[in-house]
Amino acid sequence: MTTTGAERLQDGPEHSEVSEATVRKAVGAAAMGNLVEWFDYGIYSYVTVYIAASILGGESSANVGLVLALFAVAYLVRPFGGIVLGPLGDRIGRKKVLAMTIVTMSGASFLLGCLPTFAVAGWGAPVLLILIRLVQGFATGGEYGGAAAFIAEYAPDKKRGFYCSFLEFGTTGGFVLAAGLVTVLQVTLSDAAMHAWGWRIPFLIAGPLGLIGLWLRSKLDETPAFKALEEKAEVCDSPLKDVLTKHWRPILVCIGLVLFYNVAVYTVLFYMPTYLQTTLKLDATPALLYVLGMMLVIMFVIIPVGALSDRIGRKPLIVTSCIGFIVLSYPAFLLLDTSTVWGTILGLVILALLLVMLLGTMSATLPALFDTEVRYGGFSIGYNISTSIFGGTAPAILAWLVTATGNNAFPGVYLAVASLISLAAVVVVKESARKPLPGAVQSSVSTVA
Repeated sequence: MTTTGAERLQDGPEHSEVSEATVRKAVGAAAMGNLVEWFDYGIYSYVTVYIAASILGGESSANVGLVLALFAVAYLVRPFGGIVLGPLGDRIGRKKVLAMTIVTMSGASFLLGCLPTFAVAGWGAPVLLILIRLVQGFATGGEYGGAAAFIAEYAPDKKRGFYCSFLEFGTTGGFVLAAGLVTVLQVTLSDAAMHAWGWRIPFLIAGPLGLIGLWLRSKLDETPAFKALEEKAEVCDSPLKDVLTKHWRPILVCIGLVLFYNVAVYTVLFYMPTYLQTTLKLDATPALLYVLGMMLVIMFVIIPVGALSDRIGRKPLIVTSCIGFIVLSYPAFLLLDTSTVWGTILGLVILALLLVMLLGTMSATLPALFDTEVRYGGFSIGYNISTSIFGGTAPAILAWLVTATGNNAFPGVYLAVASLISLAAVVVVKESARKPLPGAVQSSVSTVA
């Protein structure tokens, strides 16, 4: 009979210690994979108008909504990726599955840069786009949950928030790299060149980035928590069945937390460039510079927020963010709708500060919902179900709502409602700061390499 995580914690004062150098390598390798993942997603959102014209043909402005809908296609298969790859990571280890996901994601990104245009392939071009996005979505279903579990299981208990925040630092870094690269291309290339071939360059760069991430991950050992399971012969034979029958409650909590978290992420980081350009009619370069500045602010603050969560707890920050989005989302979009420099800056700052409280805490909070033997699978299933329904669909829904209502600030209402729905999950989540992960022994970091 397999013992539960709670029972193993009561067996005795076991303790694991990992060198600080090893923890840093593990964090860097996991964050690099996340950077590659979101580099691609960031590119897609920043070159939407070019993809619309090239792959779908016709006027780019008329096809932006369809391209955003195709963006959401990848999210249809993310839960399947989570269901397959997550439990697989609980059976064969986090490292092997994470190597698989980063190769698949970066390879798919590279292929996006090689897509034929609508003029060359007709409707074959958007069909190929859909197929590549489906492959990408499947691989992504096993990336974030595994990367978060990987860092959380390496990180010492007292600094888990600090180290896990580097995962989202990688996320934001992917966006910044994408936005910066696209901005440079827009400044240095003519509009005709950008439409013809310039938009492909960032996708082609994703291939080599993925190989770098694979090399970093190949140099790492399996996590201490998973190795302990292997040594005790407690690796679950059927983690999918186990997580669905015995751990469905934390999955529901995960879905609830991720609901408003992902609506916030996809509204603020994904939809914002399209919103500024197509709804507020800003030129492409100023719009990207606004978003790039906002993301740099987030990158500057995210690590201190993660460290703060180790001192005061994750829950106070998550509660503050949730209530803040309920109260301030609509006023922030009203400020953006002024289309003035200071209105735009203030609106983005409000949204960025509310979002960074989630980015700095969620990657440490969500892995702590699950025992070691089902952590990868439980996290991936709950996270990707919620992301598929509420996250990936957000840009297309928001674009439709703005058009249908004629209210440019309506995205703020959507954000507020999502946060209100998630409030129940935010209230019931247990504090995990400075505590061992469920099913794991106490861990600390040694300064000895």
